[in-house]
Amino acid sequence: PLPKLLPAIGPRRARVGLFAGCVAQAMFPQTNWATARVLQANGCDVVTPRTQTCCGAIHYHNGAAAPALDLAATNASAFNFDELDAVIINVAGCGSMLKDYGHIAHEAADNGNHAVEKNVLALERFASKVRDVSEFLAALGPIRPQGEIKLRAVYHDACHLVHAQKVRDQPRELLGLVPGLTLIPLPESEVCCGAAGSYNLMEPEMSDRLSERKLQNILSCNVDAVITGNAGCSLQIQAAIRRAGKKIWVAHPVDVLDLAYRGEQPPRI
Repeated sequence: PLPKLLPAIGPRRARVGLFAGCVAQAMFPQTNWATARVLQANGCDVVTPRTQTCCGAIHYHNGAAAPALDLAATNASAFNFDELDAVIINVAGCGSMLKDYGHIAHEAADNGNHAVEKNVLALERFASKVRDVSEFLAALGPIRPQGEIKLRAVYHDACHLVHAQKVRDQPRELLGLVPGLTLIPLPESEVCCGAAGSYNLMEPEMSDRLSERKLQNILSCNVDAVITGNAGCSLQIQAAIRRAGKKIWVAHPVDVLDLAYRGEQPPRI
């Protein structure tokens, strides 16, 4: 697990909380570490509370609003957001849910759930602090990395990032700072890859069709890497690439930035 506090490198520019997530911490712990190191390299103290829990998105999407609100209240109390400039998330699906806590709480209160009324303000304040890591770094003003990463890559827009959060240009701006990285425009970049939370489990045939469509667009670009800002998209695209017998690295933007800051190279696929 990440330490409770990782101090800024160089002059401190911000103090942020890091939301580690469920799937992210289980499947992509290296990306959580990369996120923390990139934030440190940009002058941020990084706080990772031990009492944080699941964002509640899967519960809420499947109609289980009460447990989702319980999880939201736990997360709001885990982060001392009065002492933080932002709560950072690197998973688009979780970020959309976290940013929506205030709306969800209001909805529950309006529907007669009086138990949540006392939490509405806290959940609104928490949600106002949530930022996707690329969104936050672009606003902070990123320090340019020096390490060269010679890759041809495409960037896939995760639906929960580009459509729900309207974060479109920031990841591309950050990747544009990496020396040697060539970003190729991906056809239909904003079309869903088929993961969509639990959609790939509930509608596997349509999910597979979307996945194959995404794969063919990726292969048409003749690239070494696919970069995307969501754990679900990453798993879906990795599975499609493996089925096709191809060797393409699938990474989060911070994975690439982290290597460039540390002067290291991507893993051999």
